[in-house]
Amino acid sequence: MSRLTKIAAAIGAIALVGGLSACSAGASDENTIKLGVVGASDPYWEVLVEEAAAQDLTVELVDFSDYNQPNPATTEGELDVNAFQHIIYLAQHNAASGDDLVPIGSTAIYPLGFYSSQYDSVEAIPDGAEVAVPNDASNRARGLLVLQEAGLISLKDGGSPFSTLDDVLPESRVTVTELEASLTATSLPDLAGAIINNDFVENAGLTTEDALTRDDPQNASAFPYINIFVTSAENADNANYLKLVEIYQNSEAVAASVKETFGDTAVLTKTPVDELQTTLDELVAEIEAQG
Repeated sequence: MSRLTKIAAAIGAIALVGGLSACSAGASDENTIKLGVVGASDPYWEVLVEEAAAQDLTVELVDFSDYNQPNPATTEGELDVNAFQHIIYLAQHNAASGDDLVPIGSTAIYPLGFYSSQYDSVEAIPDGAEVAVPNDASNRARGLLVLQEAGLISLKDGGSPFSTLDDVLPESRVTVTELEASLTATSLPDLAGAIINNDFVENAGLTTEDALTRDDPQNASAFPYINIFVTSAENADNANYLKLVEIYQNSEAVAASVKETFGDTAVLTKTPVDELQTTLDELVAEIEAQG
């Protein structure tokens, strides 16, 4: 049994449609890094820009509102680095596209929360109500696991990092639909509740503290959900890109801003890159084996 299969079993038992803003395509000069993110308004990104500038690196933030865009932009050279996704999301992307994007450093594990604008507890959600999860493969599966842990659904074989809506069993308390990740927040008034990625919580007029329930980022089974800095394989050893990762990981100002944004639920990490890559490779192999 692979380490990934063990992770899956543990979990079963238990992140701009308007493209590159303010930046032209093409490679950056030597000391300028085009960094693609989702949610550039989060204050810790500007803190990172300031901290990098103090060490002679110019970081140009490129803001996206859709998870589907930063990886292709990185592959095409329109971005140097991106930082919006966890390992399993990158694995899904590489397996589907054939790209060779790689992690060059970790940022944090963020809990994935379930929110409602109509009900103040999971128990208050009526049987048969409709809830939503993100429609990208990795966050969809993770969201389904959160719903199962909350007692709202049951999943075939206990669920896994690869669960789909087809795995939701008929005896589940609620019905589940899937929406593009940014729409789970804006559609909340029409739903009993929704899984909302942290990048889009503010769009619903909420904070992460408003979640009715969430998964535990400190659980060992959360390893595939470590968020990462990503670049192309040919740039994996770029000294400036690695310097940017070190600034993020070692800056007290960045850490304080992340904590202020997400509260104590965010777990900052300095996971060795070889461990990130090993998990990525295992995930890609397992996804490809599933056909």
